[in-house]
Amino acid sequence: MSAPLLLCDTPGLLYRGFFGLPDSIKGAEDRPVNALLGSVNMTLWCIEKYQPRAVVMCFGQESATYRVEAYPDYHAARPEMPEDLRWQWERAPALYEALGWTVLGHDDLEADDLMGSFAALEAESGGKAMILTADRDMFQCATDDVTILLQKARQQGPDEVGPEQVKEIYGIEPSQVPDFIALRGDPSDGLPGAKGIGAKTAADILQRKGDLEHAILGAIREKPSVRKSLIEQAAELRMFRDIATLRAVALERPEDRSTDNEGGAAAAEELGLNRLAKRLRGES
Repeated sequence: MSAPLLLCDTPGLLYRGFFGLPDSIKGAEDRPVNALLGSVNMTLWCIEKYQPRAVVMCFGQESATYRVEAYPDYHAARPEMPEDLRWQWERAPALYEALGWTVLGHDDLEADDLMGSFAALEAESGGKAMILTADRDMFQCATDDVTILLQKARQQGPDEVGPEQVKEIYGIEPSQVPDFIALRGDPSDGLPGAKGIGAKTAADILQRKGDLEHAILGAIREKPSVRKSLIEQAAELRMFRDIATLRAVALERPEDRSTDNEGGAAAAEELGLNRLAKRLRGES
């Protein structure tokens, strides 16, 4: 089996490190470096376990322009980035590149769109891909060739999620995830979903109807409360599904590239991440 391509939700990793590790972890400028440390440590954990052929650290817009234009409340409730995190965010790309990892962002779309596009390209090219994220929206990418590495709180490593696991968790196929999000909603993204339709009802509708469009067309056969939501919110639900659907980005397949432990160690030392530098050099 060929080595997989590891795709990382870099914004998610940085936020997770920032809020999950104490801000008493400080570097050379006496500023917190917890986000940098957390993001690198989690990526190294996956590298050590899965031995990927290359690593891509994906950035992007906080909120894709077209999504906000379609629905202004998309991501509206998310707070401003803390200054201590912003300082680390600005230094993250250079650290990742020193480690030999590819860093790529997008001016209009989000990191999720990049990861989904890289994963599809890798599968089309006959390879395997792994997506490291805490965002269940990425379940729509799960196939026999694409595994979601789902991060969970208070857990050392991520769970491996493929098509069968998506069915176990939600009761639907990966391809139905955008329809599911449209119906159930997604509080983290500010999408309310259909009124009165929760996860169980959304899964039941999709199991019977296949997709949102057929659910709307057959709304007359649903119980009154569901029928009302599907008919009255039809246009809005279609918009939610479009927002939840990842956009394809034209990309080039990354070349094989090993992690540069020494380069990463030198960059870590400059930031005052001395324990990370020792880890990369294999020192105790």
